[in-house]
Amino acid sequence: MTDPGSTANDRPQDPPVALVTGASGGMGGEIARELSATHRVIAVGRNRARLEALLVSLDGASGGASAGSGHGGHEAWVLDVTDEAAIADRVAGLDRLDVLVHAAAIARTYGVDAAEAADWAEHFAVNVTAPAVLTRRTLPLLRASQGTAVFIGSGASTRPVPGSAVYAASKHALRAVADVLRIDEEPHRIRVVTIAPGQTDTEMLRGLVPPESYDPERYIRPESVAAALRFVVDAPADVQITDIAVRPRQEIARI
Repeated sequence: MTDPGSTANDRPQDPPVALVTGASGGMGGEIARELSATHRVIAVGRNRARLEALLVSLDGASGGASAGSGHGGHEAWVLDVTDEAAIADRVAGLDRLDVLVHAAAIARTYGVDAAEAADWAEHFAVNVTAPAVLTRRTLPLLRASQGTAVFIGSGASTRPVPGSAVYAASKHALRAVADVLRIDEEPHRIRVVTIAPGQTDTEMLRGLVPPESYDPERYIRPESVAAALRFVVDAPADVQITDIAVRPRQEIARI
């Protein structure tokens, strides 16, 4: 029951809202955890069980708010980021968005000599087109909040990776999307950021490196990428941090 003597200024303000794609993965999940300390998180991913486990941990950390309760609780969208109709339907139900994080991605090892047209199409659909379309859908909300759009790029977008032409090309393209968006949205004061991690200890990397060569101690922890994102989100209002390269402490020439 509301205290009849209270005023609007006495009641807590609605928390800012952050939407994180790829939240059922290692890096996206850690980003969601990091942001949950200050934001109501919408975790987007394809793996229902992992998202449900993530929500339990987020709600526990934020005092037990129930997911999707409409009272500041975190929520999950179980969907594929390439499903434009589902994305449009979900975004239409939002009335606020302060931070948009594009962490969903795929990476498979293909050189030009091996990649089929379908391989190129799949990578660009997930890694480039989906983030661009989701951003377009959420722009009115981000403009209203003068929010922040974060694109999780890759070190592969700044240096060649042997045998990874398709993935590297998609991350180069994603960087171009972010750079043009930053210019185009300058009048609306949307901050647009590319965070480009090097090799990070995730399930994706484990799928690219032979097990006998995989040493987690050599790679960046997903939590460290999330900490870099926190630095970006908390930047003073008069600046935007446009590009951050997150590299392993000891450089790895090739994976």
